[in-house]
Amino acid sequence: MNRIALPMTGGCQCKRHRYTISALPLTLYACHCTDCQTQSTSAFGMSMPVPRDAVSCDFDKLGTWEKTAASGRTVKARHCTVCGTRLFHEPSRNPRIINVKPGTLDDTSWLQPVGHLWLGSAQDWFVPPENTVCYNGQPEAFDDLFKRFESIIA
Repeated sequence: MNRIALPMTGGCQCKRHRYTISALPLTLYACHCTDCQTQSTSAFGMSMPVPRDAVSCDFDKLGTWEKTAASGRTVKARHCTVCGTRLFHEPSRNPRIINVKPGTLDDTSWLQPVGHLWLGSAQDWFVPPENTVCYNGQPEAFDDLFKRFESIIA
């Protein structure tokens, strides 16, 4: 994994909305639930939880809609109203964090998920890399994902 440089910056595809992150992520994981497959138009979506107060963005100008995730939890999705790029998920279970959609970062060279969620609905061809934390569904807690990420960036 390449070194993570702070601050991190990113934005939507049309460049209308930009954000800055001033703290290291808590973890980085791939989710294979069918919602993430649909949202990403791919085999999985990625999420990068960071402390909410470390993200600077004009959230009031983003489009917002709430959905119930496969886990049954409510998630607020934030996106650009022009190009449609999903930038953030705000989980109701923990208002102190925000899940950045890491493909929107300006520098994605260091992205390497340390875990995989909802492997029970993963594409048949997908095989998780060795040394990743794996869950068949939604984990009860993210502690193992946090520890694994911390061990890699330390």
